[in-house]
Amino acid sequence: MTAPGIDQSAAERAALLRSRNAVAAVFVLNGLAYAGLLARIPAIRDELGLTAGQLGFVLLAGSAGAVLALPSAGAVVARLAPARTVRLGAVVACAGIVVAGLGGGLLGNVVLVAVGLFALGAGSGTWDVAMNVEGADVERSLGWTIMPRFHAAWSLGSVAGAGAGALAARLAIPLEIHLAAIAIVVLVSVLVSVRFFTPVAPPATRRADARRRPPLAAWRERRTLLIGVMVLSAALVEGAANDWLALALVDGYGTNHSVAAIGFGMFVTAMMVARLVGTWLLDRFGRVVVLRTCIAFAIAGVAAFVLGDSLPVALVGATLWGFGASLGFPVGMSAAADDERFAAQRVSVVASIGYLAFLAGPPLIGVLADSLGIRQALSVLLATMVLSLAVTGAARPLPSPATTPG
Repeated sequence: MTAPGIDQSAAERAALLRSRNAVAAVFVLNGLAYAGLLARIPAIRDELGLTAGQLGFVLLAGSAGAVLALPSAGAVVARLAPARTVRLGAVVACAGIVVAGLGGGLLGNVVLVAVGLFALGAGSGTWDVAMNVEGADVERSLGWTIMPRFHAAWSLGSVAGAGAGALAARLAIPLEIHLAAIAIVVLVSVLVSVRFFTPVAPPATRRADARRRPPLAAWRERRTLLIGVMVLSAALVEGAANDWLALALVDGYGTNHSVAAIGFGMFVTAMMVARLVGTWLLDRFGRVVVLRTCIAFAIAGVAAFVLGDSLPVALVGATLWGFGASLGFPVGMSAAADDERFAAQRVSVVASIGYLAFLAGPPLIGVLADSLGIRQALSVLLATMVLSLAVTGAARPLPSPATTPG
C-alpha cells in the first residue's frame, strides 16, 4: 500500500531502485566470498604440499558442490523466492569458507579443505541462480540492459577479495583468521541486503504457465541448451583464471604470492571494467556482436599469457583475458531469462551446464599442468573459445512472451 498523496509509480520505482542496489550488493558479496578464498589457493597449496594435479582434484570439490546444487536451484528459487534462497546459499557458502580456512591453515587437513570448497560451491551456486533471477526481474522492469553491471559488481567483490588476499599474504595473516573474517563480513552483509529485495510479482498467467510446465522442459529446448554451451565455454575461460592464474604466475613466471594475487586482481579488475562498459555496448551493438568481440580479446589475452616471455607481457595478457571473459556469463543469464514466465527454470539449466566447466576444468588443467606446466596447460582454453564463436547466435533476444513457445 502507498500512503495517500504519494504517486504510486514513483513509490514503485523507488522500491525497484532499492532492489537494484540490494541485488548489486549480493553480487559484490558473492564475488568477495569466492575470490577471498581463491586468492589464497597458492598458500593452501604450499601449506598442504600439493602438486598441481592433486590441487586440481581438490578444487574439483568446489565445482562438484555447485554442479550438484544447481539443477534444483530453479525449483528452490520458485519455492522460497530469491531473497530466502540467497540467504540460505550465503549461510552454506560462508560455513564452507571457514572450514576450508581451518583445513588449509590451522589443522592442515586436505579433506577439510575439500569439504569447505564443496560447501562453498553448493552455497554460492544456489545463491548465484537466485540473484540472477532477481536481477533479470529488475532488468526487465527497468527496461534497459543492467545484468552486466550486476556481474561487474561481482567482479568488484572479486577485486576486493583478491586485494584482501594479497594483503593477507604480505602480512602473513594465518589462513584461518583471514577466511573467517571474510565469511563473517559476507554473511552479515547478505542478511542485511536481502531485506531490500522487492521481487516483481508475477502475473497470474505467468504463475499458471509455470505450474503447467514439466519441470525438465527447459532441458529439451535447443536455444536454452546452446546458451548453456556458450556459458560453459565462458565459465571455463573465467574459471581457469580464477583457479590457475595466480599459480601460473608463481610457477611459470617466478613471482611471489603477493605479486600473483595482484595479477589475479588485474584480471578481475578488467572483467569489472568491461562489464560496466558492456551495458552500453550491448544496448548499442547487440549481444552477438559484443560477445564475438569479447571472444577475440580472450583469445589474444590467453595467447599472450601462455606464450609471453616476461612478467609484463603475462600481466597484459591477464588483463586482455579479463576483458574477454567478462560478458559471456551475464549475457547468457539475461538470454536465458528473456521470457519471465520460465526464467527460473531456464537460468537453472544454463547455470547447471555452465558450472560443468568448473567441474571438468580444474582436474583437466591440473593433469595437463603436471605434464606440460601450468602456463602451457592453459592453452586448452583456446579451443573452447572457437566453440563459443559457433553458438553465440543463440543469445539473440527472444520475441515477446506472447509469441514464445512454452
